[in-house]
Amino acid sequence: MTKHEARMTNEERRLAEAVALLEGCREFSALVPEVRVNLVYAPDGTGDPDQVLGVDGRITVVGGMPKASGPIRAGVSDHMARLVVETRRHDPSIRAGLNFRWNEAISEHVEGYCAARGLEFGRIDRSVEPEELIGRDKGSIPWKVEYLVAACGRVPPVFYESRGWGKEPLFFLVGPDPAGVAVRAIEIAKGLAL
Repeated sequence: MTKHEARMTNEERRLAEAVALLEGCREFSALVPEVRVNLVYAPDGTGDPDQVLGVDGRITVVGGMPKASGPIRAGVSDHMARLVVETRRHDPSIRAGLNFRWNEAISEHVEGYCAARGLEFGRIDRSVEPEELIGRDKGSIPWKVEYLVAACGRVPPVFYESRGWGKEPLFFLVGPDPAGVAVRAIEIAKGLAL
């Protein structure tokens, strides 16, 4: 164990283990979007995005494999941290989240994956996003989560947002722990590669 690993909190270790799972899955590289991936984990009880743990610099692709650009730290994620904090307002069991690439082929696969496992699959239609939020930095996440809850009755574990003004369409996975979210992403990636 390195000195850094010895100083890690239990939550940091859990997130690092989940990141290592992703880094060991070559197939996951195909799901890394242009904005890259972040896997985040909110310490129990936090409502502050600056306290949410994430991968500093996000997860990218190096040599055909997913690779964390930096260490696990609090306050290094913006979008994913705010998304997890907002989803927790509706479902306090949600503590982890991950984003990945969306396209029609991936969407079709993910819908089938969800149907086969009885998982709810949600969609956020950004074409109906309120005009006052379009292009406004950090303004849309509460609206997106409210949209999901209105459409699904709760926050589903798998959902995507369509393309928005200056925004890449993305999938999101949320759940109580980072390893469960990572395993679900790996299952999706491996199934898509078949």
